[in-house]
Amino acid sequence: MLTLNATLASYFYTNYCFPMLFHLFLYSLVSSSPLTPGSSGQHPLVQNQTVTEGRTAIMTCRVEYNDQTSLQWSNPTQQTLFFGNKKALRDNRIELVRASWSELTISISEITLADEGMYTCSLFTMPVKTAKAYLTVLGVPEKPEIDGLTKPALEGDEITLTCMTHGSKPAANLRWFRNEKEIKGAKEVNASGKTFTVTSSLQLLVDRDDDGAAYTCKVDHVALLQTPQQTTEVLEVHYAPRVLITQSLTFPQEGQYLKLECVSKGNPSPDPVLWTKDGGELPDLERMIVQGRELTFSALNKTDNGTYRCVASNHLGTSSAEYILYVYDPNAMGQRGPDHALIGGVVAVVVFVTLCLIIFLGRYLARHKGTYLTNEAKGADDAPDADTAIINAEGNTHAEGKKEYFI
Repeated sequence: MLTLNATLASYFYTNYCFPMLFHLFLYSLVSSSPLTPGSSGQHPLVQNQTVTEGRTAIMTCRVEYNDQTSLQWSNPTQQTLFFGNKKALRDNRIELVRASWSELTISISEITLADEGMYTCSLFTMPVKTAKAYLTVLGVPEKPEIDGLTKPALEGDEITLTCMTHGSKPAANLRWFRNEKEIKGAKEVNASGKTFTVTSSLQLLVDRDDDGAAYTCKVDHVALLQTPQQTTEVLEVHYAPRVLITQSLTFPQEGQYLKLECVSKGNPSPDPVLWTKDGGELPDLERMIVQGRELTFSALNKTDNGTYRCVASNHLGTSSAEYILYVYDPNAMGQRGPDHALIGGVVAVVVFVTLCLIIFLGRYLARHKGTYLTNEAKGADDAPDADTAIINAEGNTHAEGKKEYFI
């Protein structure tokens, strides 16, 4: 116990009492010295500093036209760090960089958040002149962590991904990306002493398109300009299969080779698939060969006509697709399928002829309508009065009967 007390007393004296006594001693020396000419125009010059946690801070104090007056650096608790080139505080992190009558520069390595504060440079003139520089320490955010990811997720599930980072100062910003495309999350900031804990959440309605999607949470912070922090999680989604049948021939003919492929997409992969014909088993396994998802016919004939079904299943469901096979007679088709270009040409000709007929008919009706109106008025120009004009007009054979007399 006596040894421990002696150790504590020695530590307290070394780190607190000795710097204070040293400071008072130096101040008394300066106070007792005569005022030097021109000292009233001397002023220490300093600058505020911003340093990332764990790095080194350089604190510089300069004086113009110094007449050999000493400079001193003190920490935020007013402990003397250096008086000229004399180290006053026993801290291995603090080192002298440069000491002269016009400059006192020191370095503080392995900066912590506790080192933040107001540092004072003193020029021991009469009176003592000081300048203050604020040291800002940036808290480095930790690598983000993503929670809430269930592996695997099921299609249709609603999940919430949460990204969190600790230790930032000032508070960091979190950004979400889905396959390098930025998406927006909900941010929350909580203070924890001098640092901040930042959380961002992302709500997802899981779809099969999310299977294999990479979700990345990235930290943006002034202390991470050179080395950004981010975490990526790949989402695995299980979903029921979907089936599609593709064929190697558009118009299969007798004697040809045909391949049908059952394209099934699901997770877990729906292997193997089941082929049937007309609701039953395949009838001719010598010509109808099943290899994985493919059904091949070595030589087609009319007996192969029918409905072929492919069925794929996993633990989430079953899906199927059908293909109706009709084998054409090569003689009837002229050794080739229908000429689509010819069919298109015929259709174009029919449409053109129809439009021409419509235009011709419209012009014919319009012309005869004008002639009818003109004939009605023929003979009216030479009539002495209105009644005669009506009688003489062509097409008005009943005009006499329509005359009215007024008394």
